Formats: sequence, structure tokens, C-alpha cells
Amino acid sequence: MPEKFLKPYDAQASEASIYKTWEESGYFNPDNLPPLQDGSARTEPFSIVLPPPNVTGTLHLGHASMLAVEDILVRYNRMKGKKALWIPGTDSAAIATQSKVEKEIQKSEGKSRHDLGRDELLKRVDAFAEESKTTIVNQVKRMGSSLDWSRYAYTLDDKRYKAVMEAFVRMYDAGLIYRGNRIVNWDPKGQTTISDDEIVHEERTAKLVTFKYSKDFPIAVSTTRLETKVGDTAVAVHPDDARYQEFVGKEYDATFCGVPLHIKIIADKEVDPEFGTGALGVTPAHSQTDWEIADRHNIAARPQVINEYAKMTVEGPLSGKKVLEARETVLEWLKTEGLFIEEKDIQQNVSTAERTGGIIEPLPKLQWFIDVNKPIAERGDKSLKELMREAVASGGVMITPSHFEKIYFHWIENLRDWCISRQIWFGHRIPVWYKGTETYVGIEAPEGEGWGQDQDTLDTWFSSGLWTFSTLGWPEETEDLKTFHPTSVLETGYDILFFWVARMILMSSFLMKEVPFKNVYLHGLVRDGQGRKMSKSLGNIIDPLDMINKYGADAVRLSLIVGAAPGNDIRLDENRIRAYKNFANKVWNITRFVLESAQEADAIVDSPINPADESLIAEAKVMAQEVAKHIDTFRLDLAADAAYQFIWHRFADEVLEESKPLLRGDDKVRAASRAAALLQSLDILLKALHPFMPFVTEEIWKDMPSRKDLLMVEAWPS
Repeated sequence: MPEKFLKPYDAQASEASIYKTWEESGYFNPDNLPPLQDGSARTEPFSIVLPPPNVTGTLHLGHASMLAVEDILVRYNRMKGKKALWIPGTDSAAIATQSKVEKEIQKSEGKSRHDLGRDELLKRVDAFAEESKTTIVNQVKRMGSSLDWSRYAYTLDDKRYKAVMEAFVRMYDAGLIYRGNRIVNWDPKGQTTISDDEIVHEERTAKLVTFKYSKDFPIAVSTTRLETKVGDTAVAVHPDDARYQEFVGKEYDATFCGVPLHIKIIADKEVDPEFGTGALGVTPAHSQTDWEIADRHNIAARPQVINEYAKMTVEGPLSGKKVLEARETVLEWLKTEGLFIEEKDIQQNVSTAERTGGIIEPLPKLQWFIDVNKPIAERGDKSLKELMREAVASGGVMITPSHFEKIYFHWIENLRDWCISRQIWFGHRIPVWYKGTETYVGIEAPEGEGWGQDQDTLDTWFSSGLWTFSTLGWPEETEDLKTFHPTSVLETGYDILFFWVARMILMSSFLMKEVPFKNVYLHGLVRDGQGRKMSKSLGNIIDPLDMINKYGADAVRLSLIVGAAPGNDIRLDENRIRAYKNFANKVWNITRFVLESAQEADAIVDSPINPADESLIAEAKVMAQEVAKHIDTFRLDLAADAAYQFIWHRFADEVLEESKPLLRGDDKVRAASRAAALLQSLDILLKALHPFMPFVTEEIWKDMPSRKDLLMVEAWPS
């Protein structure tokens, strides 16, 4: 028996060399996988694309959870004889990356991006991204991720650039991409539009002020944003609100804090009669909801009254003031004029930009949008919204856990046109050129002098939306695309169901005429042992790399899987990880006992086994099939628990203890039978445990008598 088993299992001493062995074998690449046991080629594909981590980031527990789940699925399906492909990649995370580099330049050189110019800034950002990319890739490998690094993709590399440009042009030619004035989320600090997912809602105390526009105005309204009231064009009430029915349809003029207003009273079902006075001051230029109300009632939007720097643009006492200062000015004016009624504190969710902390200003901006409601002739006049709904409703895409389907459908119903342009320099530049009143849209610049390209770049989610097929070679018709698309599973956190999963369904439904994946597996968030979200301020962040260094990657992986039902948050503390390190050592000790016993009994795998001992092997096979059943239904938590319980409590606590007198007895035939049965059982246990704890099982497998190749390509126990 090898001497290594005389010492406790040392994850730190073996994990790096094991991963190197896996990489050098070429088996992460499905093209290099060995044939099946009967000699036939692998034909059934299994594919996953890695949700690309941001190049700015380092590995956190959310990544670690995702990597553990996906690697389990890939390793299991590889052992099941499938042509298993897991595609790695990283995301440029345009706003986050540029913002980080800009802050560093401002801090070290005192310069803005405009001081440097577009080309120099992009050179700096690219260098930073490349360095960060190497860091995150190495950290992903530490988790044991069996990704096919030969197919590595980056959202801003040449192949993905080509795909993004092609997608834009095709969607523009189909009339699905247009340029127009609409309300967008504007970040005054970052000076760009941002998507809904880049907004952080912070609960703050706000003052709800009730007032009238003028002494003869018949209805009092309430608001937390007094400064926007100089942009009001209407007051909306609920159609069934008896208090205000006599005023609906009437129009009034007022001079509000030095600004002339013309207000029409309208009835709209979207108004909440229970909030404030039940009357809503409609500000179409500074609220998405108000914009839609005004649109429904054909009320023209006034010009915006707040600019891109969150300053007032109206004439009079508010001119040039920042919004908070203007709010106080309006309040004082209301009190002076006798129009103030009351104010009270309320709790309010304030939209802030995730990257800069700036308070979001809804502003009307000329931007590029994807039309989600337009009928598409070649899709039977179905809109993108309808195609997105159909993909899930038809069962083409199955979501686990299933209750997220209702949430998905609700989101689709309320989906607005998607703003895809960003006012930053790092990213895919919009392939549109202008010359005077002419516009040209194309992958390459138009011929001739005088053309200038659109300054904006595309939302990161636009390129991420192509991820399942751009990583497989689209727009070229590659073998990878034919073989591996639609992908088998998309695994990600439930918190980006809409921002990424839905957009991939949108893009694939139109550009590929098929779903991007057959299954969506949503994992939950990782919280601390008390159920709190991990944050720097609470000091409760667990660094997965620190945990890998202390306890090994297998322990970290298992701690993130056992008890983590799909879609449910998991509580994690260091004690839990330490416990699974003990389990890895338990498997190591079991192996030492079994190999020692076989050696002492002169037993080999093919030794004759009596019926009583055959039943032990059958038990192990039943456990392996139970594990398989749970993985097939995406209950990885139950699968891991089944393997854990059987190995520790049945095999170690009972079978091995029952075996000791037989192995030490005088009946050598009986001892050899039991030792051979233990060897065969251990063979099955290691295979069943490998997807969950690949390092320790592969390290043990090196010295198993039945070894023919790496454990990662051994057949699943049948």
C-alpha cells in the first residue's frame, strides 16, 4: 500500500498537481475524450457555458457556488458517456471596469478620461482587464473547474466582436433596433445610462409633502420630489375615486415657483388612490411611470427640467440649483405662498448607481433601444416578448425551481423596450455612422469622407445575451454550434434571471430561431451562519480562496452543495467547511483500510465474491443510482447528501466495522471475498463522489487496482 495513505490527506500538497494532470490529459476538451467502454464513440452532447465572471473581480462565494454546481453537472455527464463541454469565459463588465480604471487615474494622476482621450483610456482599460482576467482564471481553476480552456472566450475578443456587430445589424435591419427619445436611468456621477440591474435600491427616509399648485387648484397632491413639479403637465387620479370625478378633464394654469404650468386632470387606473392624497402629479420627463401615463392620454411632455448633472434647467429661482437644494427652495416657496398643507416622514427606496453611488435621475434621452413589442414577420408576427414567453410556456426551457416561471412571466408582461446604448468608451462601439442627416448601419465603416461613428457603446448585457452561441462560433456555422447548441443547462443565481437569462432567450429566439438552453438551474445566495447577507460593513465575508488554502477545494465545494436546494439561499460558516475537510480525510482513511485489507488478504478486484458480500456491492450501486437520479433532476443537494450519508454512516460506520472480524479471521477465502467486495464497493463510492469532491477522489484513484485511466473519464457505476 502506498505510503501516502499513512498520513492524513493533504489537499494543499496535491490539488495543483492533480489539476495540472487533468489539463495535460486534454479531457476537458470533448474532442479528446476516450471512447465508451464498448469502444463506440461518444455521440450525445452535454454543454454548459460558464456565466462569465467580471474581469474586475476576484473569486467570491457566489462564483464558488456556481462553479461547484456546474462542475458537478459536467463531471457527472462526462462519466455518463456524454460529449461534455463546459465553455469558459470572462466578461468585460464595461461600466464597472472603466469606472475602476478612471478612479485609479484620477487618484494617481489627477486626470479625467477626457484629459486622456478615448484611445489612451482604452489602452489603459485593456491592460487592466488583461491582468485581472489572468487572476480570475487562475482562481476559477483552484475550484477544480473542468472547463475546456482551449475554447476560452472574452466578451470583447475579436470573435465576440464580430458576433455583436452582426447581431446589431440583423436586428436593426429587422426593425427591432431603433433610436428614439425615451426615459432612461441616468447616472449623473458616471455620466451614462445604466440598466436596471446596475441599480441598487437603498431604503432612506424621505419627506412626503402635500401641497396645491395654486390657491384655486382644486386638488392637493403629494410627492417626495418637489423639484420635479415644475415639470408637471397633468394630475392623475384613479377613475373610481369619487373624490375627484367632477374634476377629470378640466385644465388649469398656474405659476409654480416662477415656472408657468398648464395642468390637465386625467383618470388613470395605474394611480394608487391610497397613496398620499390619491392624486399624482404627472412629470413625463422625469419618471418612467409618468411618461407612460402621459403617453396613454396624449399629453405632450414638457422639456426636461433637470439636466445630466442633476441641476435644474428652468428659469427663475431654481435655475442652476442642484436637485436637493431646489427641493428645499420649492418647499420654502410653498410655505410662503400658503400652498403647503403638510409633510411627513416615509421610508422610500432610492435608486442609486451600483458603481458610482450616484442617485439615478430618470431623464428623456436620445438612445438606442430594442423594440420588444414589434411583430416580426418571419416569426409569424410574434414580438420578442411573445417569443420569450413561448420559450418557457412551451416547455422548450425548463426552469428549476419551477416557481420562478411565474416570476419570469410576470416580468415579461411588464417588459419595456430595452435601452442598449451607454455613454462610456470601453465596450462594443455602436456600428452606426452619421454624415449630416444621413445614417449608415453596418459591420464596417461606410466608404467616403465625412462619416463619424456613434460615440456610444453597447450595454454589456447585449453581448452577454449572445453568450450561448457566440462562444460556439456564431455567426459562422461551426461544428460546435451544430453539436452543442442549444446548450443543455444554464446555471446561474436567481438574482439575474431577468437581466441575463431572459436576454439570452430574447437574443437566441430571434437570431438562432431556437432556445439558448433546455434547462435553467437557479442557485440561491450564500449567506453567513446567521442568515445575513455577506458584506464588508458586517465583517462577515468568507473568502473562498482562504478557505481552499485552509481546508481544500473539495471541502469548500461540498459545503456549498449539501443543503442548498435549487433557488434557496444557503447559510455558510467556517465550521461547516471544516466539517467537510474531515469528510475528505474520512474517505482517505476508508481507502487506507480497504487497501490494507486487500493486501493482507491477498485479494484482488477479480477475487471470487460470495453472495453475502455481493450484496454490499449492490448496495453501493443502488447509492450511485440514487445520486444519479438526483443529479438528473437538478437536486444536487440530495445527491451529495446521499453519497455523504452512505459513505460515512453505512460504509464506514457499519460495513467496515462488520468486516473487521471477517478480515482478521482464520477463513482466508471468506476474508478474500470480503476484501474484494470492499475494493469493488470503494471503486463505486469514489466514482459516485468524484463530481462533488474531484481532488481527493482522483488522488485516491491513482492507487486503485482497477485504475485504467483518470477517474474523471471512468464510466459511472451502472
